[in-house]
Amino acid sequence: MRVVNARLRGEEGYYTIECRDGLFSNISKQDDYYHGGDSDIDATGNLVCSPFVEPHIHLDAAMTAGEPNWNMSGTLFEGIERWAERKPMLTNDDVQHRVIKTVQMLVENGIQYVRTHVDITDPDLTALKAMIELRDSVLAPYIELQIVAFPQEGILSFPNGKALLEQAMEMGADVIGGIPHFEYTREYGVDSLNFIIDLAEKYHKLVDVHCDEIDDGASRFLETLATRALEKGIGERVTASHTTAMASYNNAYCYKLFRLLKRSKINFISCPTESIHLQGRFDSYPKIRGITRVKEIRDAGMNICFAQDSIQDPWYSLGNGKLLRVLDSGLHCCHMMGYEDLQDALDLITDNGAKALHIESEYGIECGKPANFIILQGGNDVEVIQKQGEVLWSVRKGEVLIERKPAELRECIDIITGK
Repeated sequence: MRVVNARLRGEEGYYTIECRDGLFSNISKQDDYYHGGDSDIDATGNLVCSPFVEPHIHLDAAMTAGEPNWNMSGTLFEGIERWAERKPMLTNDDVQHRVIKTVQMLVENGIQYVRTHVDITDPDLTALKAMIELRDSVLAPYIELQIVAFPQEGILSFPNGKALLEQAMEMGADVIGGIPHFEYTREYGVDSLNFIIDLAEKYHKLVDVHCDEIDDGASRFLETLATRALEKGIGERVTASHTTAMASYNNAYCYKLFRLLKRSKINFISCPTESIHLQGRFDSYPKIRGITRVKEIRDAGMNICFAQDSIQDPWYSLGNGKLLRVLDSGLHCCHMMGYEDLQDALDLITDNGAKALHIESEYGIECGKPANFIILQGGNDVEVIQKQGEVLWSVRKGEVLIERKPAELRECIDIITGK
């Protein structure tokens, strides 16, 4: 495969990209724009970049909004209650049908790497079994899927929670999850984190914890997670998702906390569209909007990325797989609209996500790495975000997954001339 007239992030001019045997074999700068010529893909000056990374989503719950009841309060906690009503209805076919439909949506929007949290507070582990089967067969040619064993209703607060989590590891889950702020007591929350870190060492797994997803400024499990990661020297393998309570922390505490967080080297994931919807529900005014301190975390040199979290489930009734939409919302909500913020904003849905998923060795447009890339409307990060255009091409291991022609106006009134 040969791609011409490609723009690359952070580079000037046009590039030719060649792929052979599923790998990038040559990346060279062109002397000028090629008109015509022999190529499989003409990028026409659009941006070629690494595929989008969806680092936090709940595929097992996708497409279940309103089944059997809607989340009327819009709170995280009612969402958990509505999902608990839906769980007894799960079957292998039900899960796989919805997941395949949702993954199709993700692939169509340039996503090739996905980390999904799968609820294991189910004695039969129905969703987990269905997801592992899909990961290892149907979905493998299209996405790389990491499965998080996620104890939605707690580890110590759910019957047999510890055993279910360990069973999920033995079945083949890739990542260990947790939800300490939802445990019955703070002591349970701390004990659950200790159990998670010990289990990660035992099975040599990554960790991704729903951490302090609440507006309570007294919810401070993040310091425990970071401390344990620092003590064990595994921070780069650990992710704190959401951390929305950080929006309620006072600045003096955050100043102290950031010293620990930087030393721990843990990753962060923020889900801006979902957080702006779920958080602040118990406030009148002033109303907390519950997005973690994204800009401050980034400016402190820590790794943070954006994710969608949900697609049409009990927590979030919208969602369409478009990470550019999530990025646009996040930049607005986090006061990251300065030109310097926009210049490398795609990092939040590409490179930073790859770092959180611990896949950097195989990710990126470099000779010798898997030939995975997408082509976006626009010549650089700023233009792509401004246009909010479509993913024109998605290529995986040198094979085309999608090809899309941009929308065209057949006729347009010339406002200046009046014709």
